[in-house]
Amino acid sequence: MIKVIIADDEENVCRLIRGLINWDLLGMEIAGIAHNGVETLDLIKALSPDLIITDIRMPGYDGLEMIRRATNINPELDFIIISGYDHFEYAQNAIKYGVSDYLLKPIKKDDLLAALNKMREKYLRRTEQLNHEEQLQKQMKNDVRKIRANFIKERLLSDSKTAQDLLMESVNQNYHFSFSPGLFQVCAVKIDCGYEDDYNNTIPILEDKIKWILESMLKGRCFDLEFYSDDSITYCLMNYDTDSRKAIRKQLKEVFDELMVQKITYRQHEFTIVTGIAVDDIGQLQEAFQTAGYAIGQRLILGTGRLIEDQTVQMHPQTVSALLAELNRTMGTVVEVLKKEAVLNCIAALRNQIDLENLSGTEVFSIAKQACEMYLTHLRNNQISIKYGPEFYEKFCVHASRCGSIDRLFQYLSVMIGESMEVIIEDKRQENTRPIRLAKEYIQKSYMNPITLEEVSSYVGFNPTYFSTLFKKESGNNFGNYLCEIRMNRAKELLKETNLTIAVICEQVGYSDLKNFTKSFIKTVGIKPNEYRKLYS
Repeated sequence: MIKVIIADDEENVCRLIRGLINWDLLGMEIAGIAHNGVETLDLIKALSPDLIITDIRMPGYDGLEMIRRATNINPELDFIIISGYDHFEYAQNAIKYGVSDYLLKPIKKDDLLAALNKMREKYLRRTEQLNHEEQLQKQMKNDVRKIRANFIKERLLSDSKTAQDLLMESVNQNYHFSFSPGLFQVCAVKIDCGYEDDYNNTIPILEDKIKWILESMLKGRCFDLEFYSDDSITYCLMNYDTDSRKAIRKQLKEVFDELMVQKITYRQHEFTIVTGIAVDDIGQLQEAFQTAGYAIGQRLILGTGRLIEDQTVQMHPQTVSALLAELNRTMGTVVEVLKKEAVLNCIAALRNQIDLENLSGTEVFSIAKQACEMYLTHLRNNQISIKYGPEFYEKFCVHASRCGSIDRLFQYLSVMIGESMEVIIEDKRQENTRPIRLAKEYIQKSYMNPITLEEVSSYVGFNPTYFSTLFKKESGNNFGNYLCEIRMNRAKELLKETNLTIAVICEQVGYSDLKNFTKSFIKTVGIKPNEYRKLYS
């Protein structure tokens, strides 16, 4: 049996959770009930449970602190947080600690049951307690799910293949669908949360919730439905009777209402539901997905947090090409000379120009991606290396797709390019200063010899003229003055710390002529060598 502890400071909540579920049927037992964080930790130590269902606000240790301490006791513990607390930061931190699910009060039986089934499957998989039949069933279910999802990915979302030759009978047979004559339509839920890495962990949990909500509200109305997730987008392919169209639309509005409830917890996330066109021919499925994709893009124009339907999108390829051509012209020269502010001004000018054009959201997003790619191309053309070049573009595309407005999208583009240019400029500076550091090291080791500018520049691999200019730029001093400074500092040390004659000191610091040495010493220090010795020795 899977041992469960319920932790909530409200007795009636504990009773509700206990009474909602047939625990025996799930292979679970309530091992204990606690009303504060301290009691919960004591029960964890005493009972070694497998799952903790906990409120986020309790006396003693609050839910997060209790979870942190509990995972130190048993790292394999699973947690479900149930709370009405509406601070997103709590949910986000809970996920960082390994919480597998987050449910809102008032608790719904179906939501709780779904979360418990997920925990049960995870536990059995971890402990390898699934019997042979269950393993086969699970494997078959997973295989079917993968085949169906792959059909969506490879045949319907891919630009390289067409769906026009699809036949319902062969699709049902080859991809394990149960499609029937009627309408096919794609709805999608788009999560927008900004481009920060902090949200990488929350998106998968939200996608599970979205699938659960869609399935629970649409399954009874559809012949078949299937889901496919692509980072912050969850697609739902629906096949339903023609007479059910209005009912489906009504259900989608209820799905949206339920997502607004989730937003109470995930306050930094915006949810947008879109629909593509409804088609009656399975060969038009690709178009159904395409129009849903256009509707997703339109949230950049119309705003997030709404239901977007029946979007007819007009494309402006000539305008897009003109904007990108102008960006290419202005960006190329300033990337070449690594002028960060000028590059960012090019991006800002592109952003301002977009406001003057009647572009679709899909076109705006495409422009941002191509601007990013153009920046990388200019770097390559100028033989300027950038760390993680391919990953740079891939990361931009993923995180940019989570931006819910044009301003946010171009802010992210500017951040990515600006930060990368700072790294490039610093690397370039280090590259330029390295030969100067080597030259200074050489001078400091060889100052007692009659070294020349030509000798040192040859040592670091530059011609004398360029080396002289670079040395002064990077060190603020010319070669001759720097060499003289090194020699005079050593001469002062020898005058203070030894009884060597001035003539010997003159030779030891690289001068062959005593008169020249004395002249340089007076010019640098202000007094003669013998006077310096009298003052400081």
